[in-house]
Amino acid sequence: MKLQIDSTRCQGHGRCYDIAPELFTEDDEGYGQVAGDGSVPPGREHAARLAVANCPEQAIDFRQEA
Repeated sequence: MKLQIDSTRCQGHGRCYDIAPELFTEDDEGYGQVAGDGSVPPGREHAARLAVANCPEQAIDFRQEA
């Protein structure tokens, strides 16, 4: 699974990095960013899905890797 944040939709609520700080971080202005290359390590899929579901702007996209 790989995560991506659409910066045009993100409003900086911070729910993603509050829910899954190992998967998300914030920039200098408080907007969410994916950590690293956005890959979700094994065992962290639930946290990733929870962060996606809790984004008010639906700015987080994820896809399954082949």
